Amino acid sequence: VLDQGVIAGYPVVDVKSVVYDGKEHPVDSKDIAFQIAGREAFKEAVRDAGATLLEPIMTLTITIPEGNMGDVLGDLNTKRARVLGTEQKGDRTTITAQAPLAEIQGYATDLRSITQGRGLFSMEFSHYEEVPRQLAEGIISRAEKAEEKD
Repeated sequence: VLDQGVIAGYPVVDVKSVVYDGKEHPVDSKDIAFQIAGREAFKEAVRDAGATLLEPIMTLTITIPEGNMGDVLGDLNTKRARVLGTEQKGDRTTITAQAPLAEIQGYATDLRSITQGRGLFSMEFSHYEEVPRQLAEGIISRAEKAEEKD
């Protein structure tokens, strides 16, 4: 169940569960019965808890020619990025930002295009954040449609 959660089939992370009580009967107690009961109880608990979709947020360090700063900042804005700071060193500017991983897939190509190949960037995982409601609704809707086709 943790591999495939109740919201759009995405994995459930950072969850701990504890079973406080249970009864075993020599005739009716099979391992599979406990697995099924646990799975169903977990699904119900996740629904009742108001679970949300999370997305990985990456920290970007982008070094570009000073003249490309406006274009790069504008591009980052279209990717739901938050600029954390900028630092000027000579004719180069380093931008530190955070953006959802889904928005920066293929960013190397975008940056290369904006800077004519003179920009560099690195990224590393920072944390998870809740997916904005409007985007989450679209993701869930697409997952439900895909599930109906199967």
